[in-house]
Amino acid sequence: MTTIAARYARFAAQEAHGVSPAYERLALAVSQDDKLLALLETLPPAKRQPNLLFSVVRLLGGPVEDPAAFRDYVVANWAAIDPEVRTRWTQTNEPGRCAVLLPVLAALPQPLALLEVGASAGLCLYPDRYAYRYGDQLLGAGEPVLDCVATGVPLPDRRPEVVWRAGLDLNPLDVTDPADAAWLDSLIWPEHTHRHARLRAAAAIAAADPPLLVRGDVVDDLPALAAQAPADATLVVFHSSVLYLVPEPRRAAFVELVRGLPGHWVANEGSEVLGYDGLPEPPSEAHHNVLALDGKPLAWTRGHGQAIIWFG
Repeated sequence: MTTIAARYARFAAQEAHGVSPAYERLALAVSQDDKLLALLETLPPAKRQPNLLFSVVRLLGGPVEDPAAFRDYVVANWAAIDPEVRTRWTQTNEPGRCAVLLPVLAALPQPLALLEVGASAGLCLYPDRYAYRYGDQLLGAGEPVLDCVATGVPLPDRRPEVVWRAGLDLNPLDVTDPADAAWLDSLIWPEHTHRHARLRAAAAIAAADPPLLVRGDVVDDLPALAAQAPADATLVVFHSSVLYLVPEPRRAAFVELVRGLPGHWVANEGSEVLGYDGLPEPPSEAHHNVLALDGKPLAWTRGHGQAIIWFG
């Protein structure tokens, strides 16, 4: 119970605070509610995370603005919530994350063959198709435009050239499938209305030129998919806010495997996930990911790609 309560309290303080008042209220309320904590205790540990529970409730049409109404709904509808939580994953496919990946991707030898681990619907496989706005600097044209506050970042003057794009996921999502699209929509936090429009614009790009999405394991099935990349392109295996879902032994096996592949490895994960040594102090108490190239940390990033602070 204590572990689950602490997890929800930490989510409220570090991830939702200043980003989603509704989720901050919900997570705090859950962390102090014995009945809800007891229900969460019946789930496998990997299925107890706040984002997953809140998104499933939203998918089913439940309330997330008022903690009392949320509690009543969860208690009354647990029989419907439980199987949804058990069969789903937090597959937040936020194209905004491309804004923090772009400085690294654009600096690599071109053209690129992109392979995303934990790709969801593959919307982060199109860094060459989106437009970017870093303060008063606009790169590219069209929609969506990804806004990012960049501090000390060596910003590129052009987008990368991508000649091959593929994704690996235990449960790939299809942006043209109404059920999958509804789940992607439910994963967007309540106040983030701008992200719905961004999701739709990115989904239209993916639907017009679908990536290769393969159902598979991050360790067992990665070598075969990587081998399909064209030999005359720079292979880039990347992932963003994914490895925390992978058990530690498998995570270690993945790191060993990806270090042995040709090309480059770009990671954008929480600081505790890959255990980097000698990181500088984070910019604030808010949750930040660490952007790294081939195991070398380069920058702090915010979870939805809204900011990047370079230290590499």
